Amino acid sequence: ETLQRIVSTLVNKNDEIHNFIDMLNHTISNVQINSSNAISELDEEFDGLYSVLHEMKGSMANTIQQEEARKIQALQDQLSQCSRALESSEELLELAVQSLDIKNPVELLEASRQIKDSVTVASAFRLSLKPKVSDSMTHMMVDFALEKRMLQAVKFLPVPKAPEIDVAACLVADNCITISWRMPEEDSRIDHFVLEYRKTNFDGLPRLKGEQRWELVDYIKATQYTLSGLKFDTKYMNLRVQACNKAVAGEYSDPVTLETKAFVFSLDSTSSHLNLKVEDTYVEWDPTGGKGQEKIKGKENKNRSNTASPKRSTNSPRALARGGRDRFAGESYTVLGDTAVESGQHYWEVRAQKDCKSYSVGVTYRNPGKFDQLGKTNSSWCIHINNWLQTTFSAKHNNKAKTLDIAVPDRIGVYCDFDGGQLSFYNASSKALLHTFRTKFTQPLLPGFMIWCGGLTVSTGLQVPSAVKTLQKSENGLGGSTSSLNNVA
Repeated sequence: ETLQRIVSTLVNKNDEIHNFIDMLNHTISNVQINSSNAISELDEEFDGLYSVLHEMKGSMANTIQQEEARKIQALQDQLSQCSRALESSEELLELAVQSLDIKNPVELLEASRQIKDSVTVASAFRLSLKPKVSDSMTHMMVDFALEKRMLQAVKFLPVPKAPEIDVAACLVADNCITISWRMPEEDSRIDHFVLEYRKTNFDGLPRLKGEQRWELVDYIKATQYTLSGLKFDTKYMNLRVQACNKAVAGEYSDPVTLETKAFVFSLDSTSSHLNLKVEDTYVEWDPTGGKGQEKIKGKENKNRSNTASPKRSTNSPRALARGGRDRFAGESYTVLGDTAVESGQHYWEVRAQKDCKSYSVGVTYRNPGKFDQLGKTNSSWCIHINNWLQTTFSAKHNNKAKTLDIAVPDRIGVYCDFDGGQLSFYNASSKALLHTFRTKFTQPLLPGFMIWCGGLTVSTGLQVPSAVKTLQKSENGLGGSTSSLNNVA
């Protein structure tokens, strides 16, 4: 035995090391891929910067050219005016020089008066002999000293630190998981958070082999998030969170594993009545009682009742927990769940086909008699629906029945508080209470189902609905209504 334990320990350790090696190889591959992506993004950023600078250069060069054209045009206009004024002035000067040669005083006086009048209105004397614009272009110069220093100071964006998941503040209830986290230090640049989760049957750190892929919830603004509408068909949930700023995402938090305390079971086909056809969580009335299959299989089917289901070996923990049982026979058209309730609070739901003539839903101690019917022994409790001729709805225990004067719901919810000694049935849609048994359970309980002419579908892996919890607290606080069928078993 010691050697077997050592071998088992070594096998487990080898599996852990193999998983860790796979994780390291996977991480190396991710590092290479992410480095390549980071270089590509860096190229895109610098290409974008070059594009902006090139566009700015073209725009500023165009502005300088426009200023050059404006100044040259202004100076050319001024040059044209000066040329015309100079031409007029030269003509006037030539006329004045010629007038100096006039000998007749009267003619000279008249010529002088005309020259004087011409000089008074001459454009040459109205010209500003100062350039209208400066030849300086210093106002079009740029200084990139500050920008250069800023560019030289460009570094990789600070990566947000990994958030820390507050396990104590996390809650698993009502098919929901509320996860809460905090940042190790204040960071005003955090834009949002990313949450990833996946279901697993392994406690502790996530494993690479045999795990489901991560599901992602993006753009979470708060430091808390509730995953709702889950089906807890596995025992645990891995969760991790990362913080993101506008451009970069940080490392993921250390993953946490939260236990999803849901009661998951299937129907035990190995002990069901031969008139029932069982498939996992569905049972259907079969009037042939398997005879059609017997004709096909011939002699091989004679030992069918002693042959274990290929899905569930008799060496499995569930099979060992059930113990050996004969198939139900006679008018006990019953099938049981393959997992027992031994403690805690659990909830499951049952939906019947509309044409179902008669069925019962409840629980029973292990190893009932092969001819026992649910509710007709002191070790089983159920509610019974009979749609044959007229509809009757009743709660049954120890061969006593209490009529329930309420409409039969489409779905029935079963709530079992093993430690509290309580079995309640609900309208699964409205969560209205149908009936409650109170007793002290002294043995593990198996879900039980009886069916005649029709079919039942069982939904497991469900958390106790909050409405049921509220009703339970209210009922327990007020002392509750005690059924006349209750007893201490």
